[in-house]
Amino acid sequence: MKTQFGQEVLSLRVEKDSFFRNDMDSPIPSSDRSSFKGLNYFPPDEGYRVASKLERFGSPKHITMATSTGTRQTYLRYGAFTFEIKGQSVKLIAYKSAEDPYARGLFLPFSDETSGNETYAAGRYLDLEEQGGDDYELDFNTAYNPYCAYIEDYTCPIPPVENRLPVKILAGEKNYK
Repeated sequence: MKTQFGQEVLSLRVEKDSFFRNDMDSPIPSSDRSSFKGLNYFPPDEGYRVASKLERFGSPKHITMATSTGTRQTYLRYGAFTFEIKGQSVKLIAYKSAEDPYARGLFLPFSDETSGNETYAAGRYLDLEEQGGDDYELDFNTAYNPYCAYIEDYTCPIPPVENRLPVKILAGEKNYK
């Protein structure tokens, strides 16, 4: 029997697969869309949905992240989330776009022990909508591959070393194909 949580995750995945199959902005090459059967995912697992407090940095520093095309993008090193996942304490740094002054989202690029094996070698991303308080839920079931995992035409930030997690995150998107 599927839980409500599992159904919600699966519903989001059906929507995403439909977007990738049908939308003109899909990162799947148009020549491959007719045979596109959907992305590969780990099964939904509530153990990879964790609560954490955002520890905001007093004065966020500008950093540059390397990208998949060899360029650099500027971000603000905004805060940190420390939490326990599958029995291990880990820390993820949250970034905000320094190039978009109106950005309200927090960007959590990460790599983990699945990177290059079960998941995209460069790492995956989590996005959080910034809210008024410091309490957040990080749901790794929504971890996704950057568009450059599907086609090299995109420029994607590469997760910095400080966001390499020493655990396997068996949640979210797996390798494509």
